[in-house]
Amino acid sequence: MYADDETVRRILQDTGDTWAVVGLSTNRSRAAYGVAEVLQRFGKRVVPVHPKAEPVHGEQGYASLADIPFPVDVVDVFVNSDLAGAVADDAVAIGAKAVWFQLGVIDEEAYGRTRAAGLSMVMDRCPAIEIPRLGAGS
Repeated sequence: MYADDETVRRILQDTGDTWAVVGLSTNRSRAAYGVAEVLQRFGKRVVPVHPKAEPVHGEQGYASLADIPFPVDVVDVFVNSDLAGAVADDAVAIGAKAVWFQLGVIDEEAYGRTRAAGLSMVMDRCPAIEIPRLGAGS
């Protein structure tokens, strides 16, 4: 397990409400689309990050984390594990407070780098599952 319940709860409740969701597009069949809806329902501002930079769920999209013109608290990563480490490095570079790798997204080296840079990190878990499990939406 790559984060204890206290870390998960802290990210969900105390780390801030602006979440950049990397891999979020208008494709309703992708997990990122549904998870972003759950995050919004629980009060998070969801910022889509996808090469197409499309608006999703009423929020302007951006092609990269570096293109977002305001602070981001949490970077939620919906790309495959081969690409996730670079996204984590970008999250560090923009000054995010935490990185969240979704279910099935695992990069232990990126985890180490991100934690060494002082960010909180969760790997191989989903906030849409963790919010109700931990009662973190209340």
